[in-house]
Amino acid sequence: MPLASPLSPPPPAFPRQTHPAVATAAEALSRRLGLPPALPRDTPGPGLNIDVADGPWKLAPSPAPQASDWMWVRLGEEERVLTASSPALLYALVHLLADGLLARPGATLSDGILIEPSFPFQRPLFDTVLTQVARTSRGFDPEAYVERLARTGFTHLEVNGLAFHVPFEFGVPTEFYSPFYTYCPGLHHFVDSPLTRGLYPPAYLQANLNRLRRLAALGQAYGLRPGLLCFEPRSLPEHFFRRHPTLRGARIDHPFRSHLPRYTLAQDHPVVRDHYRHLMRSLMEAVPELDYLSIWTNDSGAGFEHTASLYVGRNGGPYLIREWRDHAQIAEAAAQSALRWLRLMRETSAEINPGFEVLLRIEPFKQEQDVIMAGLGDGLGIEAPSLMVRGYDLPYHHPHYPEQSCMAGSIFHTAFDPREKTLLEAHRARGIEPKISYSAGSSFNMEPLLGIPHPRLLHRKLTALRETGFRAVSAFGGLLHLEKTPFWPHPGVIRAAQFTPERPADAVLANLAERWAGPADAGALVTAWDAVEEAVQYFPVVPLYSHFGFVWLRTWVRPLVPNLEAIPAEDRRYYEDFMVSTANNPNINDLGRDVLFELISEESGRRMAEQFDRNALPRLAAALDRLEAHVSGAATPEARAVFTDLRDRVRALQCWATTQRNTCAWVAGVYGYRRADTEEERRRHRDYLQSMIDLEYESTRRLLDLWEHSDTEFMLVSDVGETSFVYGENFGELLRRKLALTEAYRHHEPYIDETLIWRLP
Repeated sequence: MPLASPLSPPPPAFPRQTHPAVATAAEALSRRLGLPPALPRDTPGPGLNIDVADGPWKLAPSPAPQASDWMWVRLGEEERVLTASSPALLYALVHLLADGLLARPGATLSDGILIEPSFPFQRPLFDTVLTQVARTSRGFDPEAYVERLARTGFTHLEVNGLAFHVPFEFGVPTEFYSPFYTYCPGLHHFVDSPLTRGLYPPAYLQANLNRLRRLAALGQAYGLRPGLLCFEPRSLPEHFFRRHPTLRGARIDHPFRSHLPRYTLAQDHPVVRDHYRHLMRSLMEAVPELDYLSIWTNDSGAGFEHTASLYVGRNGGPYLIREWRDHAQIAEAAAQSALRWLRLMRETSAEINPGFEVLLRIEPFKQEQDVIMAGLGDGLGIEAPSLMVRGYDLPYHHPHYPEQSCMAGSIFHTAFDPREKTLLEAHRARGIEPKISYSAGSSFNMEPLLGIPHPRLLHRKLTALRETGFRAVSAFGGLLHLEKTPFWPHPGVIRAAQFTPERPADAVLANLAERWAGPADAGALVTAWDAVEEAVQYFPVVPLYSHFGFVWLRTWVRPLVPNLEAIPAEDRRYYEDFMVSTANNPNINDLGRDVLFELISEESGRRMAEQFDRNALPRLAAALDRLEAHVSGAATPEARAVFTDLRDRVRALQCWATTQRNTCAWVAGVYGYRRADTEEERRRHRDYLQSMIDLEYESTRRLLDLWEHSDTEFMLVSDVGETSFVYGENFGELLRRKLALTEAYRHHEPYIDETLIWRLP
């Protein structure tokens, strides 16, 4: 039925005194449907009335819905109402109506349509562009992004991001550690306490808190409830502990990346508990709407005392562990101490917001997990990619390469073991609603790329989440840079899974494709998405490099020559200065290792390179050929723009996958050459490496051409400057240096100086 007919004047009305998102929703409805401007009123009028269920007008369907979270629209002769159980759902409902997505079998707008969302709690987690490592991305509009989150079906918003593109942290010149404090910033980066006053400049704290407030206000305008993602308990500067030596807690830094040890506070000390109570109270007073605190820990400058997964092993202050305790007793004491800290955060916050929840990422607690899980409830919850997680041993395998495990939460994890449902029921019996994370896009999968489509994988994952019974989910990485990905189908898929889960993926994708490319080219666009997704499904996961390590280790801009240190140190500075690395990190000259971890062996490197060659890259090339044909044969300029955008993203993906492949081949070739016993073997490995270098050189040339001549923003780019976590606008210059150095040093003998680890800075 035409939308304008039942919504003719008088204009929509909403209460004068209600949640700010109600006015936002009413104004959006008027704008989307070309109605007269919505007006605030004291009482409901004869036209369309809009409010939330607990607002002044108490609008709700009759009989009342059994579910606690719902949306209701009725456009009858006697009643015209839009309402929902929460402001975020009301805003989403307005756009579902405007987009004609409310049709239900056997239901009409005149009789009323009730919708229950699949996920009453849905939030971005580690929101890469809004609050985390790429928050300086060029052309990013926070309000437009928050609006799209609300329209897509999110209910919560992550708001604690630093105002500066680098953190204010103390360090020493030879180490790499301070930059880790740029993401998941701790509480003391926003407020201080009498204990820490003066440690950070007041202007720094004020700027960070003001940004947090602004993001929270943006969320409120669209009904999204704000929350925090923090690495805690976070370390304090060393000069603090020189003044207060009895408050020194656990050493929590990674000793190989850090040359100045970092320590947290002794978390059970009464003075420390008062400090954290003050921090949490101050934040809640500044933003009373804060709804949750999510804790990541035992990494990146944070950790709980005496827990087993601290990088240096169990350690901490003197107040927690008596002498001569065995491992089980220490694990019990450490877990109980962590629970006391979590309860302190929850109880302090609940004084202002009784519904406040404290969430704990459970992976770091393999040894302490049972004790911690037994102590949760009453506002303390967990988050994980799977309830079967035990430490960092993540269940689930790659769909095409069963030797690759730990896929939980990745784009390859699209189904759940039946045991998940049993575990979920056990948590619910104790009043806990676990928060389960899923991959919404390229964050931790294909960084730093934007807009790579794998919509059916995403749809399958969201369907599996709903069918397993999960009600609270987190989109890992958020939705990235939506203004730069106008034809990315993933937000539409998430929206459909949230509000119209009965619609099959075919229908969802066909609707999106027709809207963007038109009826004549819609089928071709869906087929192109499918072709790209099929190739992606065959990507092997290269440890660290397939995730954030691809940017961390500057893989796209460093020359893959047989002897990395044959290049003079001064000529390597352009990429080494920004690597997540110290000068004695083996990754400087060995792509198979990072600090003390083995990433790739000769065997796994050769196997993964062959998997790229045999399965992934041919499919990607075929998808690209198909897209080239669609660009030249598009029926309309609008369709050509859509196909051009996707083609250029796939060109970038092809270069990305090629460098992944070549990183594996570098390890296989260099390691193989070094262990070879005969000149024939060495010649074979040299030829293998030269073939790899040819492939990488040509791929880099294609990438440079794409960077210089495409209008498509295919990757995250900072407009402030390059950091270790995001490339800058000098990316093309870096690629040119890579090409020149590759030509100059490609024929050096393969070599790795294994004594690098012992070098002094």
